[in-house]
Amino acid sequence: MAAAMKRNSSSRQGGGLGRVVRFGTTTHNTIPYEVLKARGWKEVDADDTWDFFYGDVGWIHENLPYATAGNAGLRMADHQRVNHFPNHVELTRKDLMAKNLKRAIKQHQREGKDPAEYDFIPVTYILPSEGAMMIRNFRESGGMWIMKPIGRAQGKGIFIASKPSQIEAWLKERGREKAENCCYENFVAQRYLENPYLVGGKKFDMRIYALCQSYAPLKVYLYREGFARFTNVRYSNAKEDVDNPYIHLTNHAIQKKDETYDAGNTDLKWGIGQLKRYLITKHGSEAVNECFAGIQNIILNSLRAVANVIINDKHCFEMYGYDVMIDEQLKPWLIEVNASPSMSSDTQTDHDLKFGVLDDMLTCVDMEQHFQGRTPKRVGGFDLICDNGVSVRSEEFASLPTMLGTNNDRLRNLKKLQKWCQAGASAM
Repeated sequence: MAAAMKRNSSSRQGGGLGRVVRFGTTTHNTIPYEVLKARGWKEVDADDTWDFFYGDVGWIHENLPYATAGNAGLRMADHQRVNHFPNHVELTRKDLMAKNLKRAIKQHQREGKDPAEYDFIPVTYILPSEGAMMIRNFRESGGMWIMKPIGRAQGKGIFIASKPSQIEAWLKERGREKAENCCYENFVAQRYLENPYLVGGKKFDMRIYALCQSYAPLKVYLYREGFARFTNVRYSNAKEDVDNPYIHLTNHAIQKKDETYDAGNTDLKWGIGQLKRYLITKHGSEAVNECFAGIQNIILNSLRAVANVIINDKHCFEMYGYDVMIDEQLKPWLIEVNASPSMSSDTQTDHDLKFGVLDDMLTCVDMEQHFQGRTPKRVGGFDLICDNGVSVRSEEFASLPTMLGTNNDRLRNLKKLQKWCQAGASAM
């Protein structure tokens, strides 16, 4: 079944396929490639002989059917699977995520529902098209705004504006580039979260993994573990520190460049479980469980917000990397969603976490057809949180609103899952 159980299962023969699973990929010399090989699957060329394809988003955009004229895309057999939805950008591109969440809020208001369910992203504008509205808000409300290019990752191109004149100058420059037919990027401007929760005086965000297997109906698993990424420098919102990325940006790729960073002393990461235990010592179980339940609701509601616009191809699934921050009142905020969350590692702990996430993801996808059409409530570190569009609560600890941050005894669960597959649903 999983790579960790390979010697004790029939995954090598491909279960219902009657043979070894054949895979193609664009990502060699990576942890995903290591996991695919560890499962005993056979690599083939990137043509139609594969059963499973693990591709980067560029390959997906070139090869999957999309809602454009004349683009037929791949014709896949029923059993074939790929690791992205064709238009995943509706959630994973910063401007489209903001647009879809704003639309969901308006839809809730029209239906007489509480729009507070979607009150989990900072005020956001898409620039340059909403520049005038953004500047008006900036002048009226003040504060700081964080500017992000819509299509880049790892903190590239981000800057913080503390004065409206900075945005006006930026918009003027964009106008000049457009007039000269220069290539330029759109940005999103988000109100900066100026009261982040701090640990040891340092800012952090959380990377959390969610697996969406279908949008219609919605079917989602949430991984128990993840990690918090800390800055290397203590937090300050003083004007003289506005341009210091080591204070404001938690991206590990940026923090490693700080001259005071010492990899031998710390990798600037905590496991989500460790963070949760720390928060409980400061605020008690009830408040922290409410906070983590809020994170799970952010994930489900963000997926629901794009469900009507995502092309729900039955051959596709997506493991998203959610970036979430919490403020000093323990309110969680969605920062962004990643379609290709980083699978590189700096430490053995980091490697083991990502290996386990990917291995359990592939077990959930069930290329070997061990589940025989059934839906297990838990697969390794993944807990089912939504099935057929309905939220699901763990039977393991019914008193907890979410299993996020709880003990990730994935190997123990995989052994139990193997028995369930062998004996039928009554064994679980």
